[in-house]
Amino acid sequence: MKKQSIGIGLMGLGVVSGQVAKVLTEKADVLAEQAGCPLVLRKIKVLPSDLDREQARQMPSELFTTDDDEFFDESEIDIVVEAIGGENPAREYLKRAISSGKHVVTSNKEVIAKHGAELQALAQQYEVGLRYEASVGGGIPLITPFKYDLIANEISGIYAIINGTTNYILTRMAREGIDFPSALKSAQELGYAEADPENDIEGIDAHYKLAILASLAFQSQVKPEDIYREGISRIASRDFRYAQELGFAIKLLAIAKQVDNSIEVRVHPVFIPEDSLLAKVDGVYNAILVEGDLIGKVLFYGQGAGPLPTSSAVVADIVSSAQDISFGVGNRIKWKLESGKKIKPMAEIETRYYLRMNCADRPGVLAQISRILGDLKISIASAIQKEADIVAQSAEVVLMTHPSQEKAMQQALGKIAQLEAVKEISNFIRVESI
Repeated sequence: MKKQSIGIGLMGLGVVSGQVAKVLTEKADVLAEQAGCPLVLRKIKVLPSDLDREQARQMPSELFTTDDDEFFDESEIDIVVEAIGGENPAREYLKRAISSGKHVVTSNKEVIAKHGAELQALAQQYEVGLRYEASVGGGIPLITPFKYDLIANEISGIYAIINGTTNYILTRMAREGIDFPSALKSAQELGYAEADPENDIEGIDAHYKLAILASLAFQSQVKPEDIYREGISRIASRDFRYAQELGFAIKLLAIAKQVDNSIEVRVHPVFIPEDSLLAKVDGVYNAILVEGDLIGKVLFYGQGAGPLPTSSAVVADIVSSAQDISFGVGNRIKWKLESGKKIKPMAEIETRYYLRMNCADRPGVLAQISRILGDLKISIASAIQKEADIVAQSAEVVLMTHPSQEKAMQQALGKIAQLEAVKEISNFIRVESI
């Protein structure tokens, strides 16, 4: 018999979950038409401190509970929406919901990146849906296209700007010539960056998201610990100046490539050609460039964070789950993980490199550096002496290399740093030709 209504259980009442509750209430008629029956918010699991929020005071008090058992024992809940964030207790809550036969929706990138395969296997066992569209890219449709629309493609590459905070910081530095601390402070004042910005500026957020996308694209379990990660805190305003002179932009890029049975996954700052599509993605916007054998190159672009776009993705997942319940459909996604694919070590990747050094301003220095690079089969594409300090008798030297192996470049950096004439290796950034 067709259900007369579908019950929603919401875990958390933060910025995103509060917006989800608002959308479920204000758009109830539209969503009921899409789902096939009314979607009714039955229970909200909160912390005691959540009850002091303005939104909580505007909602019926009987909706709220601080007790786990009361929430999970609510028989009229058909779909559990997890929006509390973090690894634990979110993982255990999702497992409990799935094991009790409830469809689940989550925006939790950390849990899906670390435990997505486990949760999907459990969802298949109990014949319920596990949806997480909002875990990557906020309101940008990404997860569903990878599961359905791109399934006929062999994906060869993903190049993604998937953290709005770092993209805002890098945009300010590029446009205004300000330093990293000033750009970070601005992002914090505007609410784009947290008081503790480590997850964003050190690439942690982006590497969780890349683990999810790479696992879907390559149908192979890619874990966060498989991904090389480097943040943006070492980038200086002069790196942007030199990048522009050389025809490049600087972005924090999440990169995933597949060649034969090898997968390459990394998150770090890159030089990309200033005329490329991703170079023009500024501010808090996200963009994900996907390469497939049939589709060619396709770009997904939009706001990657914030309560409105994220709630759009969460509510879409709720409606999709409700449609499955209405039609008696269990778990539609069969999690397929192919074996035999290896994660390529970072030492084996090949790319071009930008190197900025502070050297003694005297003859023969560049020759010493060139000799070290040449011995390791690293070819120099260009070498430019930039600003000189007459008092300190030093000069800034900028090198660009041809494609070389990471292992060789790291060995070269170690040897160059030992040269008496090299006072400091100021920065080292990889270059991608997209």
